[in-house]
Amino acid sequence: MLGTASAMPVVNRNQSAQALQVHGRLFLMDAGEGVQSQMVRYHVPMMKLESVFISHIHGDHVYGLFGLLSTFGMGGRTIPLHIYGPGNLKPFLTFFLSYNEWLPFEIAFHPVNTRFPEVIFETKSVSVTAFPLLHGIETYGYIFREKEPQWNVRKEFIAQYGLTLTEIGTLKRGEDVVRADGSVIPLADAAYKPFAPRSYAYVSDTAVFPGEAEVLKGITVLYHETTFLTEHEDKAASRFHTTTRQAAQVAVDAGVSKLLIGHYSSRNTDQNLYEAECRAVFPETYATADGDVYEI
Repeated sequence: MLGTASAMPVVNRNQSAQALQVHGRLFLMDAGEGVQSQMVRYHVPMMKLESVFISHIHGDHVYGLFGLLSTFGMGGRTIPLHIYGPGNLKPFLTFFLSYNEWLPFEIAFHPVNTRFPEVIFETKSVSVTAFPLLHGIETYGYIFREKEPQWNVRKEFIAQYGLTLTEIGTLKRGEDVVRADGSVIPLADAAYKPFAPRSYAYVSDTAVFPGEAEVLKGITVLYHETTFLTEHEDKAASRFHTTTRQAAQVAVDAGVSKLLIGHYSSRNTDQNLYEAECRAVFPETYATADGDVYEI
């Protein structure tokens, strides 16, 4: 967690940014002011960053991006940086590049434009789905899903049954081995899944919207903004934000395993108040602080 504050600056909280590591790949969600300093402070290897996912162009989610890009240039980065975000982010990048033509690396911008959940990025191990949020301007949430791993073949079965390379490949694909003599080596006995695929959803600024819980169904860990305590539900509605209890109810309805909250209003400095209100609805809630690390 590189930033857990909302728009107004407060002591000990930076503005929205999170780093996510998946199988050695490093991703950044949003880039509030000071994100590069936070990455240094919390030992996040910024030069390994592959892709940035921007939710929307409000300053507390994007103003730190330009310092980060400049530092990459001064640090001698040569590999491309991929940036995903709403189309109205492009003029910001165009303006920045007009004064920084010397950058030794490519900035590859991928505009997100979808009315429904859509896969916008994938590798062999992870996919990223973008979906629209409800925040007054074009805003997106992102879901990172680990892909199904190959089956692992039990070593003792390789020797016991004299498995050939072809038979090992069959088991890894998730199939029983049927030999020429008609004998069968069952997949369930000879192999196992090394892990159950995990998922992480990043839901930044939004009011609760119809179908949100369905989009987030079964997520392992959900991060959801909770800008306001319940007593300020009217302010949350007028500013397209979410209250504690609203976010917790989304977690209940979606059947997630864990809820992380943040993007706290500057009017309240005690994050325990946010956590307590959420836990009254969804006990597995954790109020995040800058520098927190969570294993998914």
